[in-house]
Amino acid sequence: MREEIVYLDTSAIVKRYVLEPGSDFIRKLYLRAYSGEVVLSFSAWNIGEVLGVLDKARGVGRISSEAYAVSRKRFLAETRRLAKLGSLTIVPLRMKILVEAWKLIEKHHIYEADAVQISSAKYVSAQQLITGDKKLHQSAQIEGVKSVYIA
Repeated sequence: MREEIVYLDTSAIVKRYVLEPGSDFIRKLYLRAYSGEVVLSFSAWNIGEVLGVLDKARGVGRISSEAYAVSRKRFLAETRRLAKLGSLTIVPLRMKILVEAWKLIEKHHIYEADAVQISSAKYVSAQQLITGDKKLHQSAQIEGVKSVYIA
């Protein structure tokens, strides 16, 4: 039986490391990955975006410098650990993914990062895309990608 692949966008990943609505849903999903029930996936693009979101949260005082350092360290360590366990697939930025993303930008009038999420989820044949971005959620569904919106 083929493993279930669950693709996470940046907003979903951040909920793992910063307590906000939807964090419990993501925590349970990560536990399922650790138990081998699902394989998580996200783009190499997301790694930089997550680091940027955490840095911005620190810069505006949403999280302390200490919380930033802990969250950053946990994110990078957990990403490496899950990848080594085979419970995380990091999707490289391939030309095929970018070309499809460019088409999605014009079709759905979305930001490039969101288009990369949809084309990356398709690339790994993800059964679900998890996002906290309503426009991304709607665009993914139109593209035939099952999407779960967590607010």
